[in-house]
Amino acid sequence: MDAHTGLPIVGMVGGGQLARMTHQASIALGQSLHVLAAGELDSAGLVAGKVVTGHHTDLDALRSFAAGVDVLTFDHEHVPSDHLHALAASGVVVWPGPDALLHAQDKLVMRRRLSDIGCPAPAYAPIETPEDLTAFGDTHGWPVVLKAARGGYDGKGVWIVDTPDEATSLVTELLDAGTPLLAEQKVTMLRELSALVARSPFGQGAAWPIVETVQRDGINTEVLAPAPKLSEDAAHDAQELALRIADALDVVGVLAVELFETPDGVLVNELAMRPHNSGHWTMDGARTSQFEQHLRAVLDYPLGATDPLAPACVMANVLGAPEKPKMGPDERLHHLFARFPDAHVHLYGKEERPGRKLGHVNFLADGFADLAERGRLAAHWLAHAEWLDGYEIH
Repeated sequence: MDAHTGLPIVGMVGGGQLARMTHQASIALGQSLHVLAAGELDSAGLVAGKVVTGHHTDLDALRSFAAGVDVLTFDHEHVPSDHLHALAASGVVVWPGPDALLHAQDKLVMRRRLSDIGCPAPAYAPIETPEDLTAFGDTHGWPVVLKAARGGYDGKGVWIVDTPDEATSLVTELLDAGTPLLAEQKVTMLRELSALVARSPFGQGAAWPIVETVQRDGINTEVLAPAPKLSEDAAHDAQELALRIADALDVVGVLAVELFETPDGVLVNELAMRPHNSGHWTMDGARTSQFEQHLRAVLDYPLGATDPLAPACVMANVLGAPEKPKMGPDERLHHLFARFPDAHVHLYGKEERPGRKLGHVNFLADGFADLAERGRLAAHWLAHAEWLDGYEIH
């Protein structure tokens, strides 16, 4: 408990942009988020009031950090499960708990549990030999999706395997490197959706509108909220599915359920138990942002309203250009705001590198006409210092 404010202290393991934006939300609640960061120049390390340097794989560093907070939570899922169980056993309040978080750390564990509770999902199988993958492809059709069971994110750890010959060489290589694997059926996908919900220890749940996510090279580049042309019944069913998963897995905090929309309905793709890229639109487009909601949830406060603030919102990620622009970020912001005064810009304080998530831009409007294009233009300008398709400042 903070002696000055009388408020509980939340500690977040990981110093990336999710911790940075959670810190922003914590200020309005009278708090200053404590952050365990790998370095002071991490995104959250540049702004948080209390930054402790340490690595998430170091149990002693985790214990020391946890001793100074009332609740421990995460901006990523990479803390070893054994460490989390050790912390919980010693009395540390850990949300989401290690048993819940395991379903976001291990895709095979997730698939088995979702199957047990009857959630719609692609066919899958663990892969322990090249022959396993060949048999799976022969049964469910080629190509197949091969995934690393642990550690993948933003398209890393996912391979599309077209033929048995390719399966043999790739699986052999990955298994020799110690990578645990599973295969999933490649489904006919109309688009990708995300169902973002939150749950408290008390068991209260809250759901934001279902959103459409646009991927490029495995990285989410745009989010449209609410998902255009999704029926009320389909949206309600997807929200109920996500809330059911949160309850069954005893999730505390924000849960993102990534979905494939297919001609026969939605299938669960993956889970994330933390604030998520598909929820960045909530910072400007919802009554309660995902970051404030995550804090409310882990503190067991009543959850906030999730109503959208406009009929349409687009979030566009700012991804680092192949070459760093000669124009500095300050001048880029100047030009962007001159052309788009309604843009809500969120930059993460990161060094610019090709493909790196440097920030995002939110736009709100009465409809989606031209909204995604505005988002793409703004995000591309901030990354490249050039307008797409010959677009000029007037």
